[in-house]
Amino acid sequence: MPAPSPNTLELIQRAIGKYCDCDVPANEIVPDALLADLNLDSLSLADLLFAVEDALNRSIVDLSKRPKTVADLMVLIEPFEDELRSKIALD
Repeated sequence: MPAPSPNTLELIQRAIGKYCDCDVPANEIVPDALLADLNLDSLSLADLLFAVEDALNRSIVDLSKRPKTVADLMVLIEPFEDELRSKIALD
């Protein structure tokens, strides 16, 4: 499996900024970062993932494999990156 693109990281950084009630600088949102260390709690993660799924009109998350790192989110979202960029206003 190819590595997620830097554009996917940017999309995740923006999404975490929007859905996380925290003040984490974008430069701290790196692939190895644990979501818990970024103060992305389970409710914020659910909001973020539901927004992605609503935009795509399909499920992308296997609930048995909850994302724990930014890289986990990147792997989930990258296949849909182009479609998401056209549908989700994260600004």
